[in-house]
Amino acid sequence: MISPNDHVLFFGDSITDCGRNRDAAPGDPSGWGNGYVHQLAARLSADLAHYDLTFSNKGISGNRVTDLENRLESDVLALQPNLVSILIGINDTWRRYDRDIVSPTAEFAASYRRILERLTSQDREIVILEPFLLPVPDDRRAWREDLNPKIDAIRDLAREFETTFVPLDGIFAAASTRRESGFWLPDGVHPSPAGHALIAEAWLQSVIG
Repeated sequence: MISPNDHVLFFGDSITDCGRNRDAAPGDPSGWGNGYVHQLAARLSADLAHYDLTFSNKGISGNRVTDLENRLESDVLALQPNLVSILIGINDTWRRYDRDIVSPTAEFAASYRRILERLTSQDREIVILEPFLLPVPDDRRAWREDLNPKIDAIRDLAREFETTFVPLDGIFAAASTRRESGFWLPDGVHPSPAGHALIAEAWLQSVIG
């Protein structure tokens, strides 16, 4: 999925953003943030040094799927990446519980579909990362009512558009049987360094093999 001179772009919310320098030019490591994007860019830069790859992080904290759709042209298509990795969805659930902003699953899926239609209108690789959640604190368990249908919709879209799919919700659930949930996601949503490493490893296994 990755070829010499490719531009790999990561698109999402705070989990992708992770403190990146938003003024950084494509390829500038200060723009990678300090999460899974940084881990992946560093790893691939070393393992595929002869490929001369470029990496861009276009995560913005707090974004929902409609925010990604609204900035798709300026933050993604204008940069002409060869591979786009998407992680979005948890804020569409979170806003229901902290601000009473409901994102119906049908509307969520329709917006995500429009993003994929535009991305696949040109020849590029797409990687979809499943949003994830662990019960830290315990009230996060109630969020499953909203999140699970969105995860199902994302899986359906990944199947329809024949994208690479990284099943992170299941991966974090399995990891939480090895160490307590807070070790991986201290607030149930945002990963610890170990949690970011889990994402990076799953991405590599799905994309590189």
